[in-house]
Amino acid sequence: MKKNTYKYILIISAILFLGALIAALSHKITITGIFMIAGFIGLATGVRGYQKLKGFSYTLWIFTAVTASMFYPQYFISIGDFQFKSLIVPLLQIIMFGMGSQMSFADFAGVIKMPKGVLVGVVSHYMIMPLVGFSIAKIFSFPPEIAAGIILIGTVPSGLASNVMSFLAKANLALAVTVGAISTMLAPFITPTLMKWLGGQFIEVSFWSMMLDILNMIILPIVAGFIFNLFVKKGTPSRSKVIQLISYTLVILLTTLVYIKVKDFSVPQLLVQFAKSMGWFFFLPMIGATIIARYTRGDNKIMEKVLSMVSMVGIAAIVTVITASGRDNLLTVGGLLIITSLLHNLTGYTLGYSLSWLVGMPERDRRTIAFEVGMQNGGLASGLAIQMGKAATVGLAPAIFGPLMNITGSVLANWWRGKPVKEDGSQKTEDGSKD
Repeated sequence: MKKNTYKYILIISAILFLGALIAALSHKITITGIFMIAGFIGLATGVRGYQKLKGFSYTLWIFTAVTASMFYPQYFISIGDFQFKSLIVPLLQIIMFGMGSQMSFADFAGVIKMPKGVLVGVVSHYMIMPLVGFSIAKIFSFPPEIAAGIILIGTVPSGLASNVMSFLAKANLALAVTVGAISTMLAPFITPTLMKWLGGQFIEVSFWSMMLDILNMIILPIVAGFIFNLFVKKGTPSRSKVIQLISYTLVILLTTLVYIKVKDFSVPQLLVQFAKSMGWFFFLPMIGATIIARYTRGDNKIMEKVLSMVSMVGIAAIVTVITASGRDNLLTVGGLLIITSLLHNLTGYTLGYSLSWLVGMPERDRRTIAFEVGMQNGGLASGLAIQMGKAATVGLAPAIFGPLMNITGSVLANWWRGKPVKEDGSQKTEDGSKD
């Protein structure tokens, strides 16, 4: 479309928002909802005509979906006996599979190349965000289950969004990928521990159940992605491939053993569960990758685009369903929850950047740590809330935090992008490369 077309779309969008305001003042709720949804659609479309604003398009589509779920929640909760929230865990697994398929063992090499940055990043992430979340929950006296959701979003690992923001901000992307990968792999142990310690003061938290949920929702799908990547790309030495496959089998086996603590499985039941997990997360990605590699001849750009689109749609669907489920609670505490989520997010950026500055890290690394601390895996937090059976309460903070962090992250990334780091001998990243 021509630039003028985008301009006219934005003008129409502004008129629609004005119409929504007038309808709201006239207490015409149905018309207000229609105008607001149409306004957000126009805004999400119109900003794509402007280079500096097009990065906000996806977040605006999220707001469109959230607005629709707030005004018409009945359409996003169920169809007949089918509950839409049952789709959240499979969607999250697909998103995590997509993440794993773009990763490899090389992404963990940063632990050796940049040990200081990785240590500061991971420790800051799991120290700052949970404690800030706990403080907010205490200070603002939210209802127990909503308070637990604020803590939950603080205890999960960082997500892919932080890597994207580091890239946009011209920060240390290699450090971002490594910190994100390490924090994700540690999540089955650290997230349940922190939730038991902090969130357990508000609601009952089962350490082993949460560990199993995280293993099933993120670790096994990521392992499946690793296996897919291993077979879709050529050139991996046979010895390395065998070692990796043995490692992945052990991860699946250890995950299966957790069922003993959670569901008191017998040996035959464990064997059946292990066989199922091997089928879904080991053999299926292996077979799928082999077939795709044969037809794409090593060019997996189409697969990357498909997984990227599925991830974006999946995140939007998760936020929409959670919002619809918790609409009544949002109408009660929504305004305050938005403010505290913004406070939580911005405090993470500030303390992450400040701490990395105090320990003498270069500017590019400080920007990276700010994003890795302040941005969370909202999808995982929402999935855990679903598994706990508390989507309408514990799931609210993750549903709000996700869209907000994308807005603040985009603004911060674009601001930093306009302030490039000077390339001189004093500014070097830990791996020895100049900024």
